Amino acid sequence: MDVFSDVIATMRVGRAKFTRSQRSGTWGNRFGPYPGAGFHVVLSGSCWLLSPNGPATLLTSGDVVFLPHGTMHGMSDSPDRTAAALPPEPQPPGADGLLADLSDQSAPGDTLLLCGAYRLDRGQAHPFLRALPEIVHLPARPGRHPALRAAVDLLATEVAHPRQAADITLPALLDLLLVYLLRAWLDEQSPQSPGSGWPAALTDPAVATALNLLHREPARPWTVQELATKTGMSRAAFAKRFTTLTGQTPIAYLTWWRLSTAAKILRTSDTTLATVAQQVGYTSEFAFANAFKRTFGTAPGRFRRQHRTATNPTRLDEPHYWG
Repeated sequence: MDVFSDVIATMRVGRAKFTRSQRSGTWGNRFGPYPGAGFHVVLSGSCWLLSPNGPATLLTSGDVVFLPHGTMHGMSDSPDRTAAALPPEPQPPGADGLLADLSDQSAPGDTLLLCGAYRLDRGQAHPFLRALPEIVHLPARPGRHPALRAAVDLLATEVAHPRQAADITLPALLDLLLVYLLRAWLDEQSPQSPGSGWPAALTDPAVATALNLLHREPARPWTVQELATKTGMSRAAFAKRFTTLTGQTPIAYLTWWRLSTAAKILRTSDTTLATVAQQVGYTSEFAFANAFKRTFGTAPGRFRRQHRTATNPTRLDEPHYWG
C-alpha cells in the first residue's frame, strides 16, 4: 500500500457507524466528544454547524463535515445557539444502530442528515490525521471534487432507498467517503500552504519517496544517509526537508511506523512477540517490548489482550461509543 492508504488503515477500527435523521421545525443536538472521527453529510436541506471554538457555519445540501478528533459540536436549524446548551443526539432506533427507519414523506424545508463516526485508536493514529484541524468543511461547489460528490450522491440514494446487500454497500460507501474527503482536503490545502505540512510531504518527490520506502520495508535497518541517497539528496538537506514537512525526524518517524505496524499485528493475529519484533525491525523481543511500552503505555502482550475486543462491532447506541 502507499502511504495515504496506510493513513486510512491506521484510522479505521471496525466498520464506520452512522444514523440517518430527518429534521424539521426548530431542532438542535449536541454530538461528541467521542473516541473517533465524526462526520456529517447534508443529504438535503440546510442547517448550521455549531463549533465550540468558532462561529456557526451554514451547511447546505451536499456539504460534508469531518471532525477527525471527535470534537464536541452541535447541529441546529439556527446559528443563535451554543453546542454545549443543546441536548445530546438521541439514540438511534433499530437492532443494529446503523440506520434509522424514517418516513419517506418529507416537507419543504426539511433537512436530511447522515451522521456517524469512524472508530479510532488514538495511540495508532497517523501524524497526518493528528495534524488535521478540528473541523474540515467541504462545501458542495459545482465542479469541485467530483469523486466526493459522487460518493455523497451514492450514499443519499442508498440510505433513501435501501435494497438488497445494504449491509455491504453502505459500509463500503462510507469507506469511500473517508478516502474522498481526505483527498479533497489535501487538494484544498496544497495551494493554500505550498511547501509545508503533510499535504506537501505526501506530494514532495523526496519526502514522499522516503515515506513509501519506510512503509514498504519497516524492518530494514534504515539510516538517514541511505534514505537521502535513495532520494538523490544530501544527508543534511534531506533530513531538514523531511523534518520540516512531517514534524518528525526520519528515524523518529520510522520508529513510530514500526510500532504502529506492530500494534496492528498484535490486534489482528496470534503471531508470537518474538516474530512481531523481527517483522518490524527489532533485533530482540526485549528491545521491542521496551519501545512498545514507551509509545503505547503498556506491554505488547497486555495490549493484545486489551484490544482484541475492538475487533467486535460497536453500535452507535452504546454509550461508550460516542463518549
